[in-house]
Amino acid sequence: MTSEHARPLWRGRALALVGIVFVAFSLRSAVASLSPILAEIQADIAVPAWVVGLIGTAPPLCFALFGIVTPALERRFGLERLAITAMVVVILGLVGRAVAPDAGLLLLGTAVLFAGVGVGNVVVPPLIKRYFPDRTGLMTGLYSATLAVAAFVPPLVAVPVADAAGWRFSLGMWAVFAVVAVIPWWAMLQRERVAAEGVAPAVVEEPAPRVLGRLFRLPMAWALAATFVLSSTSVYASFAWLPVILVDIADVSHATAGVLLALFGAMGIPLSILVPIVITRWRRVGILYAGALIAGLTAVAGLLLAPTTATVVWVVLLGIPQGLFPVALVLIQRRTRTHEGAVALSGFVQSFGYLFAATFPLSFALINDATGQWTIPLLMLGTLMLLAVPAGIVASRARTIEDEWEHRHGAWR
Repeated sequence: MTSEHARPLWRGRALALVGIVFVAFSLRSAVASLSPILAEIQADIAVPAWVVGLIGTAPPLCFALFGIVTPALERRFGLERLAITAMVVVILGLVGRAVAPDAGLLLLGTAVLFAGVGVGNVVVPPLIKRYFPDRTGLMTGLYSATLAVAAFVPPLVAVPVADAAGWRFSLGMWAVFAVVAVIPWWAMLQRERVAAEGVAPAVVEEPAPRVLGRLFRLPMAWALAATFVLSSTSVYASFAWLPVILVDIADVSHATAGVLLALFGAMGIPLSILVPIVITRWRRVGILYAGALIAGLTAVAGLLLAPTTATVVWVVLLGIPQGLFPVALVLIQRRTRTHEGAVALSGFVQSFGYLFAATFPLSFALINDATGQWTIPLLMLGTLMLLAVPAGIVASRARTIEDEWEHRHGAWR
């Protein structure tokens, strides 16, 4: 959705590139570094089951809450300052969690950490739109691939590091990446300050008022929110319960179920690279929704009807709807014309997505406790996949939220 010609990726924006990569790594490694060493933590300090449950529910709830407030914060402080603030909060949360003497402070550090991550989640897509308008597909692919790698690496190294140096060091060491993420954005702000010295203050264009409230009336905003709901909810539900489901219905060992969960997560890496290319180069948005729908429904049907026959195939297919995550990220940029539209749409989409993502794992647990089976939870997951139909139809339209508003209600500003 830009008329700019592509220019070299590094020219004049190397700091932004480095900043986006390290912010992305910090956002996801902060989330993925606790659960692998929870047993080591519980061996040292008492962590009740209800605290563990709250820690598991905290990420999507914090992401939803701060997705709502971030657009207002951005209008006040700007994207770059907000990115720095988010990383500083992440650092405080990681360090606080690592030195926590009891379960209460461990939970508090986790909440602080996820507040920073929630803000960071929202600001990165508009940062990509601002600094890389000619490379949105490439940069979104790099961003989402970095998220996938950062979710994959901590489970591999957290336990060995905890065994060698203790769980506190294993938790706290990820703060180094957040510290590095601050540096390029701080340098950019300082460079802009120096360049602006002696220059008359520019007239700042005020963002359109109540942009976030307008999105509730726009089909495109709801289509992208549904896209994020489908992706984030299926991922959180799978990470929470897929190993247990596979042990119960597919007759696999706990070790094999862990490997299959890693396979599920690894599906996000190639999809993060390929999906932005399909959208930006080939402009085939509908085929991505169709692929997610068919793969998701086939996976659920396979797990219900023949769980032991081709378990690996069902897990791989279940991982394909993860590709709708980079779809949402790219379309947040390509379905907006204005800066404030991109920020508001990012917050709107992620808030609804993570809010639903927080409810599904709990619903799975309650239904399984009541029925002793996984049939209804899997049918719920299959029903969720049907969101790809209306969402794909609307999201495939090459129009922006500003276009929709102007068509329905008059001038955007």
